[in-house]
Amino acid sequence: MAVFVKENRKKLGLTQEEFAVRSGLGLRFIRELEQGKETVRMDKVNVALSMFDMEAVPGRKGE
Repeated sequence: MAVFVKENRKKLGLTQEEFAVRSGLGLRFIRELEQGKETVRMDKVNVALSMFDMEAVPGRKGE
């Protein structure tokens, strides 16, 4: 997820700061998400993913 968000943010030509403002999320959250922090809030993850018309859904690990 971290790599997906970072790569797609860069494809949009946005800095972390610009992405945070456009998504309505905090800069700290964006940084932690892109660094792969395991304890991020899923509701906020889905806000970030919605910028790419995507969302995280429950599923078995490894699928």
